[in-house]
Formats: sequence, C-alpha cells, structure tokens
Amino acid sequence: MIEDFAGFLVEGVLSLNPESRVGGTVAFFIADSIKIILLLYFMIAGVGWLRTYISTQKIREWMSTKTYGLSYLAASFFGVITPFCSCSSIPIFMSFIKAGVPIGPSFAFLIASPLINEYLVVLMVGFFGVRITALYVFFGVFLAIVSGVLANRLDLERYIEEDFKYRGVQEEKTYECVWERVESGLNEAKDIVSRLWIWVLLGVGIGALIHGYIPQRYIQRVLDETGVFSVPLAALIGIPIYANCSAVVPIAQVLFQKGAPLGTALAFMMATAALSLPEAVILRKVMKLPLIIVFFASIGLGIILIGYLFNFLI
Repeated sequence: MIEDFAGFLVEGVLSLNPESRVGGTVAFFIADSIKIILLLYFMIAGVGWLRTYISTQKIREWMSTKTYGLSYLAASFFGVITPFCSCSSIPIFMSFIKAGVPIGPSFAFLIASPLINEYLVVLMVGFFGVRITALYVFFGVFLAIVSGVLANRLDLERYIEEDFKYRGVQEEKTYECVWERVESGLNEAKDIVSRLWIWVLLGVGIGALIHGYIPQRYIQRVLDETGVFSVPLAALIGIPIYANCSAVVPIAQVLFQKGAPLGTALAFMMATAALSLPEAVILRKVMKLPLIIVFFASIGLGIILIGYLFNFLI
C-alpha cells in the first residue's frame, strides 16, 4: 500500500516515471521514509505502553544477571524472536538503556534482532536449506554475544548520550486507566520521533541513491572478480544498502547461484540486515561517535570472519 502511494506521488504529482532511475529513486525514498518513520513511531509507542505494565527496576534486574552470562544469551534470544529490521530494533535498545540495562546485553539484542529473526530463518530455510540456516543462526547468536561481552569489557556505556542514560531508581508512575498507559506510549513516541525524523530521512536518502544508481548486476560482477577479497567487499557493499530480509535473502541467493561463494553471499546479506546507514544516523542520537565506530567495526569484522568460515566449511 505504501509503495502504491509512493508510486502515485511520483507519477501523479511529480510527473516522473516510476520505472526510470530518477523516479524509482524518489519512489524508494518516499516509501521507505514513510515505512521507517511509521514503524519507529508505533514501535516506540508500543514499547512505551508495555513498559507501563512492567517495573523499570524489574527490567534492569532481569537483563543484568551475571549468572553464567545468561543476560547475554537472554538478550540474544529475545532479539531472535523479534521480527525487526536494524532501524526498528533501535526503540527497544533505547528502552533497555533508559531502564539501566547494561550496555553488553543491550548490544547483544541490537545485533541479534535484525541479524536473526523468525521471518529471515523461514526465508533462509526455503532458499538455502536447514543445515546452512542452522549454522547461520548459531554464528549470528555467537557474534551477538561476543560483541555484547566486548562492549561491556570496554566500558562503552560512557559513550551513551546523556538524554538516554539511566537516571537511577525512580518512583514508578501509577496509571488510573488503560488510556493513560496508551497516552504515555504515544507521548514518548512523539518525543523521540520528533528528534529522529531528520536522521531517518538522511539515511534513507543515501540508501535510495545507492539503490537507484548502483545496478545489482554491477555488484555481482565486482564480487565475482575480487577472489579472496570478495567477503570484506561484500560486507562493505552491503552496509549502505538498506533493505528488509524479504528483499536481501533472495539477492543473497542470486549471488550464490551466480557463482559467488556462500560465505560471500551471506556476508552481503548480514551486512545489509545488521549494518545500515539509516541505522547509523538514527543511532547517532543515542550513541556518541566512538561507540558507533566500535559497534560497526566489531560487527563488520565478525561478519567478515563468519563469511570466511562459511567459505571454508561449505
């Protein structure tokens, strides 16, 4: 429906051909901007509404347990069962940070949620089979946990922006009726989206230009010609291309069918799913630049290593 509306605006209002390069780029920008902003708004409102039923202190206690690293595993598992893209995982990540959940488990969730979810797993089973999908899930969870542990060990919490830092145990607000809870979630969504929307448009705009002006066949040819360096190159190419899993899994399969090694195709898919420019520009409102650099560098390195490992194993 949103794509149809974007097509109507491009063709009926702007008098551009949606099939042309310019028209397609503009349509992509309009459709994805609307989808991401609406998704952020309703996700933040939903999380805010649910949080009125759960004590902030309880969330912090559940996600801060140090028993055998269970907090990292629990955060990663929660990420696996939430069908979110990289941008829509951010509201829950922000909720964790505000509730005082340590940076390690919060990071583990932020990585696992877009990288592995039930929708992507179903698609992968259909395109790649059970064995490859199971390995992908295992290494994806492993990457999320290791990155979370690294973030905790490096004490990266100091690079969270002041507006989102945990303020300590505060008196819990009481609500008289359901509508007050809903209103609380809507107000929180309005406040956060009003600060994020410009970053969303910036990130989607960059992604739209790449989407419209870099043909898929060019990406495939480059990967075919770079040999052993195809894995890091695939990851680098995937980062600026924002797409949901329904779009990126078929592209990864096409790359594999065209002769790209499996690890190379999966590195492209993982980078597109877990690391995107819209995600980076939105995270800039939550994280200081050093933390964003560490986040992208650690996940990028993990994706590259997993890509090489798949190429070696299969």
